[in-house]
Formats: sequence, structure tokens, C-alpha cells
Amino acid sequence: MSFRTVFIESPCKLSYKSGYMVVRKENDTAKIHLSEVSTVILQTEQVYASAYLFSELAKRKIALVVSDEQHNPIGEYLPLYGAYNVNAKIQLQLAWGEPIKKRVWQRVVKEKITHQASVLEKYEHDEKAHILKAMAAEVRSGDTTNREAAAARIYFATLFGDDFFRDDDCLINDALNYGYAVLLSMVNQEIVSRGFLTQCGICHRGETNQFNFACDLMEPFRPLIDALVIENLAGDFDKYIRRTLADVANVIVQYRDGNYKVGSVVSLYVQDCLNALNKKIPVDNIEKFELL
Repeated sequence: MSFRTVFIESPCKLSYKSGYMVVRKENDTAKIHLSEVSTVILQTEQVYASAYLFSELAKRKIALVVSDEQHNPIGEYLPLYGAYNVNAKIQLQLAWGEPIKKRVWQRVVKEKITHQASVLEKYEHDEKAHILKAMAAEVRSGDTTNREAAAARIYFATLFGDDFFRDDDCLINDALNYGYAVLLSMVNQEIVSRGFLTQCGICHRGETNQFNFACDLMEPFRPLIDALVIENLAGDFDKYIRRTLADVANVIVQYRDGNYKVGSVVSLYVQDCLNALNKKIPVDNIEKFELL
């Protein structure tokens, strides 16, 4: 499976021909076979694209992400239907009961906090990592005691300083938000491709959020972005850091006694969560992964 992300960073025209995305610039023309592509990110507003290309991207379940004038992702184009039996899948999703949704959310939060602890250990914050591991063990069904938020306060203050807040207007948050948007796109693709709705979450339920379910299932992968930002952000939110974050699908993690690309693990993790929600597997059988 391809996890290539194509960046369009300068004015051009995009079209489709014989399996290829054709990129026409003033003095140059390039072709990229769509079988090699998982995501196209438009980093400039000066792009003209054909409806034929949009149609082919949707058929092949390739995400198209649009950025604003500051290069931040603000929109995503996804296929309406990702499976032949989408009606049946939606009926299943709408029938999920609160108990199973709360149990899966418990599992998701435990995994997220565990990975946050791993990031803290990686950067030698062992004492705070130990606290987060204890918090992960305390997560209840539905996270009724809000261990996720409590862990986040300790985690971000430890990584980025006591004066850091996630709603600050700063380079760190710009980079984090960019990386999280890329993750969200990856999870959206997996949900849609299986015929389920991104809007109907198991915990996130914002009336104006089109991606509640993806926001739920992406949570354990956020610490991957945090680590990439720590390692690569050096004074400016530039093309290098954007490319690094957008390539998160090719980061290697440990999964099922082997090393896998994050793109593959996201796909398998989403499928496990769906299987648990549909009671095909026990919640405890949702496979874990480990950061390297």
C-alpha cells in the first residue's frame, strides 16, 4: 500500500490522464501515477484542478487536503461512499450502544496516555512518565474521571514548559495542529473506505464537527506528531517541518511483534476499533502499538 504524500507548493494546473495526475507549471510538466499516492496536499491557493481529477481521486480513495494562505490545512475532499454496503454500515454505526462506545473510548484513552508516557521517557522525563503510566491504568469506561485531560496538562507542560498552552498562537502549536490535521485525514480515509460516517463519534459529538469519529480514533497517534515536532521544529514553521509531519504515515512503530509503517497501523487500528464496536472482537483485543 502506498503512503506517498504529494505536495503542490507553487502555482500550477492539475488534471488527469490515463492513470496519472498531470501537474502543469509555466515551464514544466510532470506526471505522477495515482497508484503511488495516498494524499495530495495543496500548499498554495494558486491551483486550478479539473473535475475529472477530483473524480479519479475519489474513486481511488485518495485524500485531497487544501491549505490556507499560512499553509495550514483547512479542508479535505473525500469520497461520499467508501463501500458497496454503506447503508448497512451506517445502520450498524447508529445502533452502537453507549456501553460499547464507552469501553472502546476507555481503550483509546489508555493507549493515548501510554504513548504520551513513552514520549516523556524518550526525552528523559521519567518521573512524569511514571505519573502518566499510573493515570493510564486508572482510566475508567467512558473516561468518566477525565484522565485524558489531566494527563494532557502534565504532558504538555513537561514537554514544552509551564507557560505553554494548546490554544496559544505560537510556532509549536502551528506545527502540532498541522501534524494533527494530517493524522485526521489519514483516519478519515480509513473510516470512509469502510462505509462508516466520520460525523458520528463515540466520544466527540460536536454538532459542527464533520469528523467526530476520526477525532476519536486518531487520539493514540497524536504523540507521534508531538515527538516529530520536538525533534524537527527549529525556529521556523517552514517547508521542511511541514514535509516531515506530512510524512508521518511512513514513520515506523512496533506492532504485532514487528515493525510497521504508521499508515498500515492506522488502517489496522481503525479496523480493530470497528470490529470491537460491532462486537466481532472483545475490546481488549484491539491491538496496541509502541513508539520506537
